Amino acid sequence: MLEEFEDQRLRLILDVHKSVCDATLVHFRTPVAIDNKDEGGFDPVTAADRAAESVIREAIAARFPDDGIFGEEFGSEPGRSGHDWVIDPIDGTRAFISGLPVWGVLIGVLTHGRPRLGALFQPFTGERFFSDGQRSFYDGPGGPRILTARSTKTLAEATLMTTSPRLFHGDEARAFETLETGVRMSRYGCDCYAYAMLAAGHIDMVAESGLNPYDILPLVPILQAAGATVTQWSGAPLSIHGKQSAIAAATPELHQAAIEALAGS
Repeated sequence: MLEEFEDQRLRLILDVHKSVCDATLVHFRTPVAIDNKDEGGFDPVTAADRAAESVIREAIAARFPDDGIFGEEFGSEPGRSGHDWVIDPIDGTRAFISGLPVWGVLIGVLTHGRPRLGALFQPFTGERFFSDGQRSFYDGPGGPRILTARSTKTLAEATLMTTSPRLFHGDEARAFETLETGVRMSRYGCDCYAYAMLAAGHIDMVAESGLNPYDILPLVPILQAAGATVTQWSGAPLSIHGKQSAIAAATPELHQAAIEALAGS
């Protein structure tokens, strides 16, 4: 599939796939050392996180030295080109250290602040989900295909996912409960993989809270090009700054119904 894409930054994303897979899989389901980045809680990081981000940063520096980079493990490097890379080397580190294959490597490109390219690699299952900004693609077992979200329009028909209901507290917890009460079915877990399942047409909505920009911005082009809508709970666009709550839905109608449920209207 590589040869059909002319965008050089997308080609870099696809080129780096094997190296990223090698950097992560060598540590997966092994007794890897775990460091905690949060003294007041548990925010794990492993050698796999650092190795994957290093591979991606080195590739960007070699081919696009004027681009900015915002990565989870090694921070920000300002750029001069108008293009900024957003990297989460392992989204779902808790799943990774638990041996569960629902983590992923997230790589996104923002052009003048707008999410334009995005990719999710799942090295263990051999899958990659990515977007050129116009279409979204799956490449993995079963062969390549274009991703299309479902046509679900009402909460009563929808399958909702979140990583954990414990993400939500106070007013957000009550808002999520209202949303969850209105759907056909809810499932927990999967981290970034849930968004891939939304883009692929297997579920209808994902609601999460406390997301950093690198947790969600690389997924935005994949979702949007598959026909889904993704914003903050308020309906505002997702931001490169600070933590935020995200709601992604298969159709604009379902997204609006979710926004109204979260607002209590």
